[in-house]
Amino acid sequence: MAEIGRDIAKAKAYLEIGNLVGIPTETVYGLAGNALDPDAVAKIFSVKNRPSFDPLILHTSDMSRIAQFVKEIPGPLQRLAKRFWPGPLTLLLPKKDIVPDLVTSGLDTVAVRIPDHPLTKELLGALDFPLAAPSANPFGYISPTQASHVNDQLGTKIPYILDGGSCQVGLESTIVGMEGDKVTVYRLGGLDISKIESEVGKVQVVAHSSSNPKSPGMLKSHYSPSKPFIIGDLDLLISEYSSKGESFAVLSFRRCFPQVSEHLQIQLSKAGDLAEAAKNLFAAMRTLDSRDVSLILSELMPEVGLGKAINDRLKRAAVPEEEKE
Repeated sequence: MAEIGRDIAKAKAYLEIGNLVGIPTETVYGLAGNALDPDAVAKIFSVKNRPSFDPLILHTSDMSRIAQFVKEIPGPLQRLAKRFWPGPLTLLLPKKDIVPDLVTSGLDTVAVRIPDHPLTKELLGALDFPLAAPSANPFGYISPTQASHVNDQLGTKIPYILDGGSCQVGLESTIVGMEGDKVTVYRLGGLDISKIESEVGKVQVVAHSSSNPKSPGMLKSHYSPSKPFIIGDLDLLISEYSSKGESFAVLSFRRCFPQVSEHLQIQLSKAGDLAEAAKNLFAAMRTLDSRDVSLILSELMPEVGLGKAINDRLKRAAVPEEEKE
């Protein structure tokens, strides 16, 4: 298994010789490699078993470095960058030739962000290159929010995981770009759309796609547990599957169900806090997926604020097996 620690110099050394390292961010843990080294980028796809048509996000340490990788930042996106970087915001920008096509899956735009985690900010500042860093999990499975999650899934394939504790946001970054003069959200995430609109006005939201996505995280099937994941009215679902004699676990927003064993149910936020629910989402899905049950029952969150992004992840987890890409 991988070594887990807080040694930035060791992580830097591995990255500089083309190895991959698990890194913490405020959103989820990333599987990081030198974004300017096609061989390192290819390793990311190989380790994750990630389709080559799904682009990667480029991570760097500060605004002054962005100009090395992109041709321009349109005015509205500059306002978002100044307001929300570092943080759970990714911008889709026209790329320079220095960025390998493998990072962008041949697109002429590259997704860029400045993560808000002290260890990773220090690491990025010490490197001479940006990091490509998708979530540190096998493609299609639940994103990791602790170093141990990375080790459980990828520990035999990478040498080192930088341990930054539990992720504070726990939901991937919101991806924003431009379509003509219109600010466009390509992936819902840890930055609430209402906050984006407070800076740039009304935005349009593009639904995720099933193939050839324009930005990272747009594949329809993503974030999936290994067990069937069913969304609906939990009272009805619990009654239905109890009568069938099925073994199941329950993921709810805040409600506790006395007829379900305590270790087979998780409330994302007993206080009804959507930010807390987002932070707990992936770890809860992972925990229930490890239980000795045949399926997981869940409900949608309130369709406001971060609830929209959480529901996006839940719906992708529930995509029927035969529809998965």
